[in-house]
Amino acid sequence: MYMSLTSAFYTADSTAASSVPESPRVGPPGGVCAIHQPNLFPRLSTLAKLYAADRWIVLGDVQFARRDYQHRARLAALDEPAHQQWLTLPTHLPDGRPTLISQARLADPGRSRRTVSLLIRQYYGRSHHWPAVREVLEAVLDEFEATDRVSDVARASTVALLTALGWSGEVLDSGAIPTRGDRSERLADLAAATGSTHYLCGTGGWRYLDLAPFDVQGIPVLAFHTPVDTEGPLWRRSREISSLWALSQIGPEALAAMLAAHRHELPLGVFT
Repeated sequence: MYMSLTSAFYTADSTAASSVPESPRVGPPGGVCAIHQPNLFPRLSTLAKLYAADRWIVLGDVQFARRDYQHRARLAALDEPAHQQWLTLPTHLPDGRPTLISQARLADPGRSRRTVSLLIRQYYGRSHHWPAVREVLEAVLDEFEATDRVSDVARASTVALLTALGWSGEVLDSGAIPTRGDRSERLADLAAATGSTHYLCGTGGWRYLDLAPFDVQGIPVLAFHTPVDTEGPLWRRSREISSLWALSQIGPEALAAMLAAHRHELPLGVFT
């Protein structure tokens, strides 16, 4: 479900506060952007939001949080989703708690690679859709060979899932785009710098989002929600477990169709 919100009743505190840093436009203009931290094998709720957008701006220049999903994912058993296990990448923070997501390092890349391979094969190797899951897994295992950055591995896992679903959007990094320091201003600046016409905000973002910076930029904010009053187990568990479970349950074609149907509820003529 999507809901278009307006910020017409919000005004900037001052002209200076709303001034936007000058920067060249990144990528082709137009479309909806989603801004989200890199998540390891993200939950279906997160994947659905990214799938609904034309571009994903990877928010890696914010503080790493050990209780979040940058370095871990909750796996659910194929036939018994109530049986769950955390898949966690042991992570070293060079600067302690203030370490940015983009600077967090794998404590033991080789061991993490083996753990990821073992657990995903153990949980989903019996699925009829294992070939699609295996492609996602192999893309991530290859990333372990190229980097020791947690964010790179998490980003690769998300891109691999989106690719399996046929998503054709673009992926950009927030660190390359000048922005202001306030959280909402940063998001509005990122949307504007990428030429995005709308910003897609998940339920978590509404806890802190200030619409005023978006109003100044002339960028409407769209609220993204996954279904909550549904009997379908995929949506019912979408905020709980990794989307690998959904992919293993119904396969890439059916999952893409489900997410596309949800995406087309967006009240804009941008998805064709």
